[in-house]
Amino acid sequence: MQFRILIKGIPLSTYLKKLPVFLKDYREIKKQAAQNNMIFPLGKLYPCLEEANQDSGTTSGHYFHQDLLVAGKIFQNNPVKHVDIGSRIDGFVAHVAAFREIEVFDIRALPEVDKNIHFRRFNFTDENFSLRDYCDSLSCLHALEHFGLGRYGDKINYNGHLVGWGNIHRMLKKGGKFYFSVPIGHQRIEFNAHRVFSLQYLLELMGNKYRIDSFSYVADDGSLTRDASLTKENVAGNFSCDYGCGIFELTKL
Repeated sequence: MQFRILIKGIPLSTYLKKLPVFLKDYREIKKQAAQNNMIFPLGKLYPCLEEANQDSGTTSGHYFHQDLLVAGKIFQNNPVKHVDIGSRIDGFVAHVAAFREIEVFDIRALPEVDKNIHFRRFNFTDENFSLRDYCDSLSCLHALEHFGLGRYGDKINYNGHLVGWGNIHRMLKKGGKFYFSVPIGHQRIEFNAHRVFSLQYLLELMGNKYRIDSFSYVADDGSLTRDASLTKENVAGNFSCDYGCGIFELTKL
């Protein structure tokens, strides 16, 4: 069995390898600070030893791809009223709020709201949900898989995703756009984190309620495939995903 000693989250091997460079740079910054009359006095040490050899950021994965993809579609389609259900505030919602107003519905509170973000607290697993024909554009990204699993304070409901699915359909106007994503792979619940949906199950859910305008997916390796073909073979194999992300652009019939 191998053990790793972590120093503020840094493996000891990395710490020892990078420490000489850090100390050399520290001596240099002290010398330059003295030459500049300590305009910025040196405070406590805050070693950041790993970033120099890392990439500048992450450009893969479920959230990176779905947030950019769907925000771009909303920009192009320019709906009258767009509502989001449960998507990530510091990702997708922020992307959309940069160029338009967006209403956000979530079971959890949102204490601080940007001027373009209008928040309302709703439980989409409530079978008495009352909104009907409320908006012409709606998104629910990486959220439906959590409904009814208790992760976010909702009551346990094995069919919570079906209750939420019905409420979403009733809330969207006929002809309205629905942008929707969930994990895809062999169907299962990984309690209490999420459900993973098979594509066959999702297509049956959509049935004659929606037209599929486009389908894209993020593979297990984090790469995006746009406008993928939903052939019988691809659907049966879930595009070889175990924990991928299916991203649908739908129109309500």
